[in-house]
Amino acid sequence: VNGIEIYSMKIDSKVTSRFAHNVITSRAVNRGNVSKEVFFDVELPKTAFITNFSMTIDGVTYPGTIKEKEAAKKQYEKAVSRGQTAGLVKASGRKTEKFTVSVNIKAASKVTFELTYEELLKRQFGKYEMFIKVKPKQLVKDFEIEVDIFEPQGIAELEAEGTFITNELQNTIKKTFSGKKGHISFKPTLDQQRTCANCSQSVLDGDFTVRYDVKRTTPDNLQIVNGYFVHFFAPTNLPKLSKNIIFVLDTSGSMYGREIEQTKEAMLKILDDIKEDDFFNLILFDSEISIWKETLIKATPENLDEARKFVRHISAQGMTNLHGGLMRGIDILNAAHEENLVPKRSASIIIMLTDGQPNVGVSNTHEIEKAVKKAIDGRYTLYNLGFGSGVDYGFLERMALENKGLARRIYPDSDAALQLQGFYDEVSNPMLIDVELNYPENEISDLTTNSFKHFYDGSEIVVAGRFIDSNQNHLSVDVRGEGANDALLYTTQQGAEQTAQAFQEQQYIFGEYIERLWAYLTIEQLLEKRITATGEEKENLTAQALALSLMYKFVTPLTSMVVTKPEEDDNEEGIADKPTEGIDIFTIKLNLMHFSITEILEINEVFFHCTSPLYHTYVSQPTWYTSVDGDPHFIISVPQKKDAICFNINENPGVILNLINDPVTGITVNGELIGDKRVNSDAKIQNSYFGKLGISNKHLDVKLTVTPETITIQNGDEKTGFTWLDSVTLQQAGLTLIINRKKNLVLSMGSGASFVVVLHQVWKKHPLHQDFLGLYTLKSDKLSKQTHGLLGQFFQPIDFTILEVHPGSDPKKPDATMIIKNNELMVTRGWQKDYGRDPKHGVDIPCWFVHDNGAGLIDGVHTDYIVSSLF
Repeated sequence: VNGIEIYSMKIDSKVTSRFAHNVITSRAVNRGNVSKEVFFDVELPKTAFITNFSMTIDGVTYPGTIKEKEAAKKQYEKAVSRGQTAGLVKASGRKTEKFTVSVNIKAASKVTFELTYEELLKRQFGKYEMFIKVKPKQLVKDFEIEVDIFEPQGIAELEAEGTFITNELQNTIKKTFSGKKGHISFKPTLDQQRTCANCSQSVLDGDFTVRYDVKRTTPDNLQIVNGYFVHFFAPTNLPKLSKNIIFVLDTSGSMYGREIEQTKEAMLKILDDIKEDDFFNLILFDSEISIWKETLIKATPENLDEARKFVRHISAQGMTNLHGGLMRGIDILNAAHEENLVPKRSASIIIMLTDGQPNVGVSNTHEIEKAVKKAIDGRYTLYNLGFGSGVDYGFLERMALENKGLARRIYPDSDAALQLQGFYDEVSNPMLIDVELNYPENEISDLTTNSFKHFYDGSEIVVAGRFIDSNQNHLSVDVRGEGANDALLYTTQQGAEQTAQAFQEQQYIFGEYIERLWAYLTIEQLLEKRITATGEEKENLTAQALALSLMYKFVTPLTSMVVTKPEEDDNEEGIADKPTEGIDIFTIKLNLMHFSITEILEINEVFFHCTSPLYHTYVSQPTWYTSVDGDPHFIISVPQKKDAICFNINENPGVILNLINDPVTGITVNGELIGDKRVNSDAKIQNSYFGKLGISNKHLDVKLTVTPETITIQNGDEKTGFTWLDSVTLQQAGLTLIINRKKNLVLSMGSGASFVVVLHQVWKKHPLHQDFLGLYTLKSDKLSKQTHGLLGQFFQPIDFTILEVHPGSDPKKPDATMIIKNNELMVTRGWQKDYGRDPKHGVDIPCWFVHDNGAGLIDGVHTDYIVSSLF
């Protein structure tokens, strides 16, 4: 492509006892007569850690070096200051993240890229799965995937498939397994790679998946090598436990449309799979809490039919009382156990689905976490499913981990219902509860997690550890758990000589694999514990995970790999960082004190380009804020219509308008109008803009005054002042303020409601105009239902109908009739500028324009909103 030929690409995977060591080698040559840029793109599993990367150019190797993030940061900043590439790893899909590096190579030169990553394969539905993304982007003369598997227990089954595999390509997948060894190879010829006989496009574009399972003559397998052990526990043929399951479903207005329909579709399929011995209930939460039944109900055919009718009638409206829904579900489970309505030996599970953030009832996420943890008290498992990008994933993950569960993203694609059903399938067959694997304390140090709330059919428990005496070659284990009929008590003993003998048979085992498996699992669990930890405990967990990441050369969220890229003039440094799942803008906004000013500016840049903080629209839709800006024009987002309504307020300079007033949270926002420098005596109403904003919270006793020159915070009797030339992050008295120099400020206060004030600067010598401000509301759903004001009244869902669209006075702007609030209004199709993402140029937002100061749309008339002072 463009003179660059990838003439060889090999993916070599070695799997030993579920631990995969993968090496991707790509060789390219510049066939042109001038220097060209060569790109190396690889998508690897999110659960994997990169361990090595190197480039070899004309026989000279340039390695990647793994360092602690702060140590690598100076090199990163140096590269950025020279305008060079940095940030080489980013999330790219549901299962993958992308590693990208590019380098200039001279004419007729060759380059070899080599990337190594490792991961522990998880067992689900009775099989281990290894996922390889295949996307060479061009025909490759020598393309090969080779997978060698060695399992001391023996391989019971082995399969490989690709989403891109045609009938012709099927024969190129070679598969053999016997005893402890398995081998898969995929080596298509150039002609077999073509999409058609003479095409230059490659058919190799998709997922290549290897699945296998091991033989199980005993419930477990214990392996010991050089002072480390790994213990795999996966009993078979156990009777299934009955389960008590509460579904807590978000039915707020933001779920309207495809999301609620997919949720209903998934729930109907899940109800088909619930077993007659199970007990269940359905809780719905929007502004209010709705329940199907007052207690847990047995899953008889009659009850399931009734539940299906209930599900079919679910609709979306209102706000998000997440706390109320969860607490009601926990109360029902508690009552069922206290009243012995459910079997003593049964698994109790809560599955909660939401697409937004709590904004009714208890909306503080930390208070919700504490209340839920106290109510569950270790008795049940909580699984949180976050639908779409509008969730605070960090909050969902912390709350799930604190209650022995996990969080999972549900992507708002056409298969969302299948994603929901697939998650339920993972947890639908509990076999054991309260499983503990106990090892002699005086023999073991640095043990990974060894107690588990549930063991599910088709999964596997893995525990690894290090011996105090590195020469120890035997170990005894007691396994305890509660099964359907009785308590399980299982004791096993195994010596190192059995493992060593097994490994003599195979030559391709890589390094000290059990030690690396232990390190991988330990780092993974330390990072997970770190999510819910605070203070000194979090610092200790971070230090331990960092030390292991550096020792074993893993690129984790705590380390970076510095890649030295050869250039003609100077060496260039790139950074490979591992993205962290769940750090979306909502989590970032709550944790801004952990970031530097530079990072905050970058975060805000991402924020204004990528997120829809008020409503969770599809990415392809425009990002709209309910806002007021310009002269002054109001933009009201109506998400269920994927549309907006606009209106202007025409008043004289000096008038102060009430924009937002919430008596519950105590938040008020008022704006004072200014005019142009010169007064046009012929005009009845002068052009006016907001020249001063007053934002206050009476509960916090905080007042913020913003003008185009200064920002002043008054907390009680104390005043703090800034100018727009400052770059500031301030957190005090429940308020977080970020000033992005000469651009905008972001304010979060009290309930979590947030605002952005955009600064509009004009040429200082402009004969007419002067600087002014715009207000954009973020997380307005954090405010109460009693919120009012010219802007605040539209924080509750509204609906409208458009009739009789016909040509207007401007051929580009048709007129129509709008039915809204039982009023019939004449409206005009047009657009208004939204400066929330681009303060300089703005973005045209299409909307229906309501004339005459919003008459018929706003409550009352616009003069009702004139107030006497800014506070």
